[in-house]
Amino acid sequence: MKDSAKHLRDITGGSGFDDVFVFAPVKPVVELGDAILGFDGCLNFFAGPVNPDFKAEFNFYNVHYAFTHIVGTSGGNTNDMRESLKLMSEGKINPAVMITHVGGLDTVAETTLNLSQIPGGKKLIYTNISMPLVALNKLGDLGKTDRFYSALHEIVTKNDFIWSLEAERYLLANGKPI
Repeated sequence: MKDSAKHLRDITGGSGFDDVFVFAPVKPVVELGDAILGFDGCLNFFAGPVNPDFKAEFNFYNVHYAFTHIVGTSGGNTNDMRESLKLMSEGKINPAVMITHVGGLDTVAETTLNLSQIPGGKKLIYTNISMPLVALNKLGDLGKTDRFYSALHEIVTKNDFIWSLEAERYLLANGKPI
């Protein structure tokens, strides 16, 4: 594509996007994100760079006249990760309770586009599996006609509908590869 910024802005009728999320600390990606922002648009830099000298250009004319802005939200650092791992190993926190849905790579686009309409917490996507996005408490519905989902339902049910290592191992061993 010769001009990806123009192509993406054309999707919005030329007005640009209200919100742009950048998930990789890559200079051209950050600069593309800036280029597709619309009036009062926010670039959310959700990618903590490892390189402390990481830089990218940002259009400050648009900051002043089009009210564009940037926010960084990864927020964590190595000490935060160590503390989280320590608390998990001590059994004081269980991040698995945040997971309410699981799905395969083929459901990422639809899930992302409809995220605000999907209730619950975290949506865990397995990039090597083909599977619809399913709420953990709805696996039994699919299990009425499919043994894979029935078995997965049995695993999460005995764990109070909390995703577990056993559930993940079963999914990875028996899910449809993509």
